[in-house]
Amino acid sequence: MKLLKSSKLMVLAGSLALALAGCSGQSKSSTEENSGTTKEAAKDNPVTLVYSKGKDVTQGTTKMVEAFEKSHPNIKIKFREMPSDTGQQHDAYVTAFNAKSSEIDVFDLDVVWPAEFAQADYLLPLDRYIQKDNVDLNAYNQGALAASQFNGKQWTLPKFIDAGMLFYRTDLVKKDEVPKTWDDLIKQAKAKKGQGGTKFGYVMQAKQYEGLVCDAIEFVAAYGGKFIDEKNQVVVNSPETIKGLKKLVEVAKSEFVPGNVTNFTEIESDQAFIEGQTPFLRNWPYEYASANDKSKSKIPGKVAIAPLPAGDKGSAAALGGWQAGINKNTKHPKEAWEFLKFMAGAEGQKIDAIYGGHAPTIASLFDDKEVLKANPTFADKGFQAGLAAAVPRPVAANYQEISQIIQIEVSKAIAGSETVEEAVKNMETQMKAKVKA
Repeated sequence: MKLLKSSKLMVLAGSLALALAGCSGQSKSSTEENSGTTKEAAKDNPVTLVYSKGKDVTQGTTKMVEAFEKSHPNIKIKFREMPSDTGQQHDAYVTAFNAKSSEIDVFDLDVVWPAEFAQADYLLPLDRYIQKDNVDLNAYNQGALAASQFNGKQWTLPKFIDAGMLFYRTDLVKKDEVPKTWDDLIKQAKAKKGQGGTKFGYVMQAKQYEGLVCDAIEFVAAYGGKFIDEKNQVVVNSPETIKGLKKLVEVAKSEFVPGNVTNFTEIESDQAFIEGQTPFLRNWPYEYASANDKSKSKIPGKVAIAPLPAGDKGSAAALGGWQAGINKNTKHPKEAWEFLKFMAGAEGQKIDAIYGGHAPTIASLFDDKEVLKANPTFADKGFQAGLAAAVPRPVAANYQEISQIIQIEVSKAIAGSETVEEAVKNMETQMKAKVKA
């Protein structure tokens, strides 16, 4: 994914003025609305917003919320943690929003959700707020921005971009030993398992959930295959896709990954790496900040990043990232917008980049000295190469159904209940039926 050249985002981060009525029997004069008494009342009776997202293993969310509440004393944020499994998150949101629940005000969305949620009428359109506050959308990475638009409207704002990366222990892996291909990784993982107190040689996300889809895309694309092409044609049944998935299965069934790797999401993967259990890890960019957090990690200062290993056609990384949107049924749309604007704006993204390790969607932040100090990998050639190798997940209006097909069939291949060839043939049949529908 190409990042835009640096440009400044105009963010209006001033406090939201709430016009509060006086005591019973008193009229609402402009003087009263702007008086110190009214401001104090706002502080004493703040609006509380519920912000929902998956578990954050970094300090990014906490620091960002603290900064927002400090600059907006009339708005308090209550954080509601969702499951780390993105599929479970998705289903929980669908259940709540189908019931027109107003319990959640602002929430994070996987990059593949905005179109679906907009079509389902779960999201509050942001266009009038963006226009009113002169938010410069040109400052955002345009690929990430495109994922937040549907039917000519802006439904979410991009928070950060992701691409799968290879993390490794610099005390166990020399720079010239970093695996260039998947065969190299297999060789290195076997050799280094047990060194330096490690239990494994490599850790990945192999649970039957969205993370497995990302892994599958990376292996398939590295060997030249695809699931659905640019013309919306199902092309999964190819020699290239079969070869990529066979390599994935070989890695997932090897003796150098955890025996229960099919239960691993990002949370378990991060835990294994920061506890020093593996020299190699596949995860998202935030892992750098997590692994260097001295308050919890056993390997701070011993972490480096590289592109994922290559197959026959080179290295490939699943394009990821998260957006933020507002529940259409929120009872506090103006306050929710103030929080969303701050969180997805330059100040919020800077805090999240420094403390959360997330790659910003505002390109100018890649030139910020404080961001680069906290994340030297953002300027690292390995990191940039990893982003450049990013490939999107299958683009489909009913993406969740396509994702479920991939998850189930790839899981069966890993479990050995069907061959990769059978899994690919089953995916082809099921995907064609869904795409036609």
